[in-house]
Amino acid sequence: MIAAELNAACRIDPGLGAVLERAGYPQPRSREPGFATLVEIINAQQLSTKAAAAIWRRVERSCRGAVTPKKILNRSPHQLRQCGLSSRKVSYVTGLAESLLSKQLVLKSLERMPDEEVIAGLTRIKGLGRWSAEIYAMFALDRKDIFPANDVALQVAVQRCKKLGSRPDERQTRQIADQWSPHRTAVAVLLWKYYGATALD
Repeated sequence: MIAAELNAACRIDPGLGAVLERAGYPQPRSREPGFATLVEIINAQQLSTKAAAAIWRRVERSCRGAVTPKKILNRSPHQLRQCGLSSRKVSYVTGLAESLLSKQLVLKSLERMPDEEVIAGLTRIKGLGRWSAEIYAMFALDRKDIFPANDVALQVAVQRCKKLGSRPDERQTRQIADQWSPHRTAVAVLLWKYYGATALD
C-alpha cells in the first residue's frame, strides 16, 4: 500500500524518485489506536528513538504489559518518574488518563472525524501538541494525507531532497509538502528513512 502511495507521489513530483532510489521503499508503520499509543507518543517527544524505547519498556513493565488509564493513575508520580518519564510528561500522561476516564476525550469518536478535527480534538489535551496529534492520526488512525511539518528530521530531509540552502521552517515545509497531497503520510515516512540514510553524508 505504501509503495502505491509513493509511486503516485513520484508521478506528482518526479524529484521524489531520487529520494526513493536512495532510501528504498520504507516499511509501513501502524500502531494500535488507544491510550497506550498516545502515552508512547508523549514519551517520545524530544527524545531519541533509543531513549524513548527504553523508557517505554519500563512503563510497560510497571503496568505489567497493558498501559491503561487506570493503571497509570494507580501509580504514583514517583513510580512513573522512576520509569524515566520527566515530571512534565508524568503530568501529561496522568492528565490524559483523567480525560479519557471522564469522557472529556473519546478516542473512538476520532475515527469518524476529518483530519483537522482529529488534530483539534487531541490538541485540546495538555501535552498533546500538533506533532503528537499528527503522529497519532498518521499511524493509529491510518490517515493518508498528513505531514508533521514541525518535525526537525523532516525539515532537514526536505532541505536535502529539494537542495535548499537552509532548513525550511514549519510554514515553508508545510507549503512544500502540499504538492504531495493526497499522499503526504507516505512521503513523510519515506523522508524519515531518507533522513537516516543521508545522516552520515
